Amino acid sequence: MALAKLGVVVLDCPDPRALAGFYAGVLGGTVEGDGEWVDLAVPGGPALAFQRAPGYVPPKWPAPVDSQQFHLDLTVEDLDAAEKGVLELGARPLDAEDRERTFRVYADPAGHPFCLCAC
Repeated sequence: MALAKLGVVVLDCPDPRALAGFYAGVLGGTVEGDGEWVDLAVPGGPALAFQRAPGYVPPKWPAPVDSQQFHLDLTVEDLDAAEKGVLELGARPLDAEDRERTFRVYADPAGHPFCLCAC
């Protein structure tokens, strides 16, 4: 028996509205709120929330000595098309050179790693 249900995944960042806008461009959905906390209601999926974190330092990828903290796996139909879209929205590649793999790793504009997966 579960003790709880997952409510929302929260990402710390310097600019919650901007990062919510990035993920709305990637996942669709509606951005709500302003200031310290912003929600993204994602169609057919769990919500994401974005919280202002003064002194935010992005995780490093790959860095065996430093914590990655977490990452999102985003399932896509077409890796090349999804890559083009996330790069246009402001993502940067972290590990996307191997075109034979079924996933590629990027950082969002605040530096959180995420994977596009055709898995």
